[in-house]
Amino acid sequence: MEPLEDSYCIYILTNKYHTVLYTGVTSDLYFRVLEHREKVYPGFTAKYNVHKLVYYEQFGDIYEAIAREKQIKAGSRQKKIDLINSVNPTWEDLWDLQFKE
Repeated sequence: MEPLEDSYCIYILTNKYHTVLYTGVTSDLYFRVLEHREKVYPGFTAKYNVHKLVYYEQFGDIYEAIAREKQIKAGSRQKKIDLINSVNPTWEDLWDLQFKE
């Protein structure tokens, strides 16, 4: 999946041991994940070392992206795991596949 310009993404991050899941929405997936990886802001993802990008979806409309984020956040942990497994069964870091040179 190649990120599109003028698109919005929902994403799921995890930590090294996959014990924590974080769902977010952004208009710039590269920059936002970079912020998580570099712990730019103190908070949940910095505290629990959540920086591994394991899932994302793209949308052309911010309202659709926000609605999808809310839907995912409202689901159980198992539903999130199933969603990740449906496209990334080995839980590879998609950052490495998408953005590393």
